[in-house]
Amino acid sequence: MRNIITIARKEIQAYFQSPIAYVLVGAYAAMFGYFFWSLVYFFVRASMQSQMSGRAMPMNLNELVIRNLLGNCGVLCLFMIPMLTMRLFAEEKSRGTMELLLTSPLRDWEILLGKWAGAVTMYTSLLLFSGLNMVFLFAYGKPDWKPLAVGYLGLILQGAAMLALGMFLSSITQSQIAAAFSTFVLLLMLWVFEWMSNMDQNTLTTVLTYMSLLRHNESFIKGVIDLKDTVYYLSVSFFGLFLTARSLESLRYRG
Repeated sequence: MRNIITIARKEIQAYFQSPIAYVLVGAYAAMFGYFFWSLVYFFVRASMQSQMSGRAMPMNLNELVIRNLLGNCGVLCLFMIPMLTMRLFAEEKSRGTMELLLTSPLRDWEILLGKWAGAVTMYTSLLLFSGLNMVFLFAYGKPDWKPLAVGYLGLILQGAAMLALGMFLSSITQSQIAAAFSTFVLLLMLWVFEWMSNMDQNTLTTVLTYMSLLRHNESFIKGVIDLKDTVYYLSVSFFGLFLTARSLESLRYRG
């Protein structure tokens, strides 16, 4: 466990020793802030128009603002995850330090879990950073915090699964650009599989729809913890870590 924590800490430090962390934080803060204040603006405007018309209708802050905001966060993951995973192993290969890492007394599962934990921690910190905007909702409104917490839990599980897949793709190439691009393409495919639900249902479309990352995040965004969706994200995370472990074994064999 100590080795895993040490590697995770090293990975987090590496993010801030390069422009990656600062670019991600700046871009994520700007895009999330735009989404947040746009949704709040439309919510306030709709509330005022409802009151001025004399037909005041109850406006649910969770449904009109938080739910849409968490959905937009899921889209931002498609762009953040490749930048977080592209350097995990590809950078080690390009710098020639992969051999030193594999010949160290560390076990393969300690290496991959440490790197994955570091990436997940960095990703989670970005999500928590966005929570600063939520302070305004609780200061001037009365949203229900439980659906918000469940929504963030879903984003963390979704991000962990995507990071595991991206880490595997980073382990099979020494080009960070290739790792980032292949990760984005794979995640985009898993995202748009949701469109299969609008087609004629057969075995293939049913399987592809179930594989969609978007579909399994819907229940979390609504504030519901579904065991089926939780198992899906944990299974994808395990699958990505398993493939990465096999990739490291292959590198040891060829070395």
